[in-house]
Amino acid sequence: MTRALFIIDVQNDFTEGGALAVEGGSAVAAGVSALLGEHPDAYDVIFASRDWHDPDSDNGGHFARAGEPGSTDSWPVHCVAGTPGAEYHPSLLVPDTTIHIRKGQGQPGYSIFDGISVGGEKTGELLIANGVTDIDIVGLATDHCVRASGLDARGHGQHVRVLTDLVAGVAPDTSDAALGELAYAGAVLVTSDVVV
Repeated sequence: MTRALFIIDVQNDFTEGGALAVEGGSAVAAGVSALLGEHPDAYDVIFASRDWHDPDSDNGGHFARAGEPGSTDSWPVHCVAGTPGAEYHPSLLVPDTTIHIRKGQGQPGYSIFDGISVGGEKTGELLIANGVTDIDIVGLATDHCVRASGLDARGHGQHVRVLTDLVAGVAPDTSDAALGELAYAGAVLVTSDVVV
């Protein structure tokens, strides 16, 4: 068994004070760092994704037009490539060996599987190359990118655990629904104390 950790979108724009802040986002950043500090050998490979949207387009309708409030499919401008909002939250500390995935370049890109590494490899290809069979998922936001990444991981045949104390969502109802959907798809909902 080869276990990976997916750290989904723990970025400044998704944490308190950001363009699309999720309540509890900063705590998730600190909690993930604590988990990795306490259990440095728990994961064979670590992936960290970031929204990395193009600055000069609406990214496939993902950005709402100026003056529009946004909807479930379009959002205020956020995580524009190369801006402070697109950077990882400063409390998130990851090993140098972490594989960094950029997603949403010219498109919505909710799932980590929609992105590519800095070297241009797709997430699915990297899972195969590293022999990954099991994935733990943490990050932001439960009801959007965590949900999409978990469902795609299950679709790629992975055994998936969502560490429910290390995710935070946009809204309680939609976050609960997302976790229910993930469980129905075969993901296991656990807390981070299962990590040894």
